[in-house]
Amino acid sequence: MHLPTKVTIKEVGPRDGLQNESKFIETQDKVDWINLLSKTGLDYIEVSSFVHPKWIPQLADSEQVLKSINREKGVTYAALVPNIRGLERALTCNVNEVSVFMSASEDHNKSNINKTIDETFPVLKEVVDEALKANVKVRGYVSTVIACPYDGPVSPEQVLKVVDRLAEMGVYEISLGDTIGVGVPTQVESLLSTLLKHFPSNLFAMHFHDTRGTALANVVKSLEMGITTFDSSTGGLGGCPYAKGASGNVSTEDLLYMLSAMNIETGVNQEALIESAFFIEEKIGKKLVSKQMEIARNERSANVDNARTV
Repeated sequence: MHLPTKVTIKEVGPRDGLQNESKFIETQDKVDWINLLSKTGLDYIEVSSFVHPKWIPQLADSEQVLKSINREKGVTYAALVPNIRGLERALTCNVNEVSVFMSASEDHNKSNINKTIDETFPVLKEVVDEALKANVKVRGYVSTVIACPYDGPVSPEQVLKVVDRLAEMGVYEISLGDTIGVGVPTQVESLLSTLLKHFPSNLFAMHFHDTRGTALANVVKSLEMGITTFDSSTGGLGGCPYAKGASGNVSTEDLLYMLSAMNIETGVNQEALIESAFFIEEKIGKKLVSKQMEIARNERSANVDNARTV
């Protein structure tokens, strides 16, 4: 089995994680968290979203966050934009990169964007064209690439149709999202086998949710098929507002542990990452779900107990 020696981790917690929280996290806390993440060795952080605050009130402070963070050399600070108005706002904040998004399934696209798939393409093309004119790179997200909470299973051929159009527009990378976290390695293999007949592996990133505990297994299958970029979220933050019960993204620190143990380089410091996870856990006010945080919690508790007995 041939595996890559180096992988890029793209941290999406400040956007994809926080947008699903019921509690609004204070702007300064978001800024402080992103500053911590910037010191971990991550070279890509999706900072916020420029979707209208009416739809995602948790990220209504996107402009202030982007203008307030400390920017580390070599780190890309990205944001999600839904349309040309969102792009215009993002560009005033010196965003390094933007992402456009849509679904591979009709009903999820209608729920998420309030448009059909065919109606979405012209909106995204306008964003891509204007961003590229401004010398800002554009990434594309495709949701529900395995299954949809409304339409059921999604065929690889349907995903290919959407990928074709996005690649035509000029996005440099397409993140394939198992939005409701139901995928298993055989489905990932089927999807990638279809796509990789038409496009190089470096066009794709994988974005797995861990609803049913299969995210890391799906990462391994993707690695075997030549994928070297993965989205993840500190502490496993996230979810899908249109998929009841869907849990968060694969945890960045769990992904990092596995890759490190497989001798795959990421450049990310596990200890610093876990500290950043505990920081945001405290601000959110609820226990986060990653295995590495649980281990660190237990170790800290044991150290406290040992200190008491000395």
